[in-house]
Amino acid sequence: MNSTIYDVSRLSGVSTATVSRAFSNPELVREGTRRKVYEAAEVLHYSPNAIAQAMARQRTDRIAFLICKEGATILDEFYAGICDGIMNAANRTDYELMISTAADWDLAANTSKNKQVEGVILGGNAKPELVSELQNRGIAVVLVNNRMAGFDLPCVVSDEYGGVRQALEHLISRGHRNIAMLAGRFSPYILNERYRAFLEIAQAHGLPVDARHIKLCDPTVESAAEACRELLSRPDRPTAIFGTNDVVAAGAMKAARRLGLRLPEELAVTGLDDASVCGMLEPELTSVHIDCRRMGELSVERLQSLLAGDENVPQVTVVPTELRVRRSA
Repeated sequence: MNSTIYDVSRLSGVSTATVSRAFSNPELVREGTRRKVYEAAEVLHYSPNAIAQAMARQRTDRIAFLICKEGATILDEFYAGICDGIMNAANRTDYELMISTAADWDLAANTSKNKQVEGVILGGNAKPELVSELQNRGIAVVLVNNRMAGFDLPCVVSDEYGGVRQALEHLISRGHRNIAMLAGRFSPYILNERYRAFLEIAQAHGLPVDARHIKLCDPTVESAAEACRELLSRPDRPTAIFGTNDVVAAGAMKAARRLGLRLPEELAVTGLDDASVCGMLEPELTSVHIDCRRMGELSVERLQSLLAGDENVPQVTVVPTELRVRRSA
């Protein structure tokens, strides 16, 4: 059985794109990586001529961005921002960019196999089996807005901890001590990071924190409004609500309005994401801005480094956040 470019990729531990470049454009590949590729090709009795033929048949210079969020579309505002950054960065390269969503996971996996995608950026809550499948085929993988235990691959994320800290410290600076968190059920990574940050920062400032101060809800306005109504119906109701994203925060504002509370005099509300809805609410919503476009650009940069055989690609890249103060808090 003749060896293939995928066999060389697996044995050398680099992507098929890097194998291709090691022979077609060796000056673009690090010396140590080239050596690994050439040694693997020699062990497999795979000659440069055969590899060149394989490249002519198989190399596509195609990368993909998959939005791994259930029910998401390309119009999802958060991932549209990331996609904008990815497209902007990809346009400065020779790569052809493909875009798909969680609804097309199976199709996307088949496409990457049939179309010979060289690298994939997975946005959000990617399934481990999808990551494994891609890596087993020698396809370079980068995560954006997610980190995944058990996999050795670069991740680009926002400063979740810093964002929560900015929101809470703003509320504390306004005199609030009884602060509750309305936590949307997002991906495990996002929920866990924001939940952990809220607990640690509240405790560091000596705020009372127990189960009564944290309420889970679905990431919809109505679910958040119902959960917030329960928080606000307590005798010791909170004077401020931190919503773990802007949709959840909008639900909190809706609940407050239904109960006749004045914002921000009787209840302050902050969100996280700085979505366009912040300017549509009354009062306008204070929120933490996430630079989605920059996250997308950095994802492409990390993928390019992997495809070039760079062995020193940062495992975690954190993009700073910025509090945008408006009238809700």
